[in-house]
Amino acid sequence: MAPFNEKDTKLYRNDVASGGRTLSASERERLLQSYLPAPTSHTPETNPQSASQPARRKSRGHKRRVRPFLKAKLHFVIFFLIQLVFGIYIRLRQIYHATVYRLLAIRHYHHRTPEYIQRDVQNLDRIPEHLSVILKFKTEEDGGLEALMDEVAELCAWSAAAGIPLLSVYERSGILKTYMSPLQELVRQKLVSYFGPPPVAPSLRVFAPNHPSISPSRTPSPHIQPQLADGSDGRRPHLDLFLLSATDGRDTLVDLTRTLAEMAQAHKIDPKDITSNLINAEISATTAVHSPRTQNGHKPAGKEVEAGEPDLVIVFGPTVKLDGYPPWQIRLSEIYCVGDSGGDVSGSGSTRVEYQAFLRALWRYAGAKFNFGR
Repeated sequence: MAPFNEKDTKLYRNDVASGGRTLSASERERLLQSYLPAPTSHTPETNPQSASQPARRKSRGHKRRVRPFLKAKLHFVIFFLIQLVFGIYIRLRQIYHATVYRLLAIRHYHHRTPEYIQRDVQNLDRIPEHLSVILKFKTEEDGGLEALMDEVAELCAWSAAAGIPLLSVYERSGILKTYMSPLQELVRQKLVSYFGPPPVAPSLRVFAPNHPSISPSRTPSPHIQPQLADGSDGRRPHLDLFLLSATDGRDTLVDLTRTLAEMAQAHKIDPKDITSNLINAEISATTAVHSPRTQNGHKPAGKEVEAGEPDLVIVFGPTVKLDGYPPWQIRLSEIYCVGDSGGDVSGSGSTRVEYQAFLRALWRYAGAKFNFGR
């Protein structure tokens, strides 16, 4: 823009001083016309690219708002379809298993008769010498402690009828250990209801780590019995019930570590002698079941039972959850999970103890193939 010359400047100032009465509007335009820059704006007809720029910006802004919305809706639809398909599959599987297991329960029911249980397991190639089960403490709505103890009593009766000499029950809280005497009495009544009164009913011994064992009083040895009146074999069946809890896992290792450390500091044991074999022997000693002695102080003939590693572990639940089970006792154990049969069709995840689940676990154990590597 060129500077104003002296004449035009004087005319402009006089017009301003007079309040715009000296020059008219057209004269003022002509005065400033020579000093204005050339016009650079174009009409839409002359520059179509500049006219389309606002439309493009508007279209881009619209796409930025629509695409995330459509993507979110697409993800929601895909998630809903996946959830629907798997939900239908799980429900159909639960219905199928519930139907099959109910039919199996009708076909194979014990009727509180040991002969029926023996008939169901007589063709099995092997029976576990040590059976372990994992149970959960139920809420008061599901029966609480009474329901838990009744399940343990039922398992004891089934195990005794199937010829299993040792049954260990794992319950995380350890509440069964505080009721060992009532539990022993309840199990004894359950055995009598199945087998009949003594001496037909199996003898029972209930024990737990770091707890004194509870055996029936004034009864002969479970391994040596006199001949019965009917001339049958006087050998009376015997069942050992072993109670485990979460404290038997972690706390046992802590106590053993503390004891060995104190003995090493007191120079009662050489630290080099603390080996894996020693630790294994000490841990096994806490769960050992020694055969009862006769009146003359000698052990009866027969195999000595030890509560070591169980041959079979039954998890009464929908998933395999050991829930703090002592790890050194299940290194070589066969683990069987009840699965969907432990809950109803609604998938509540109940842990009911049923005979057909117990029987299926024995069938699976009999048909399992064991590969012991080095």
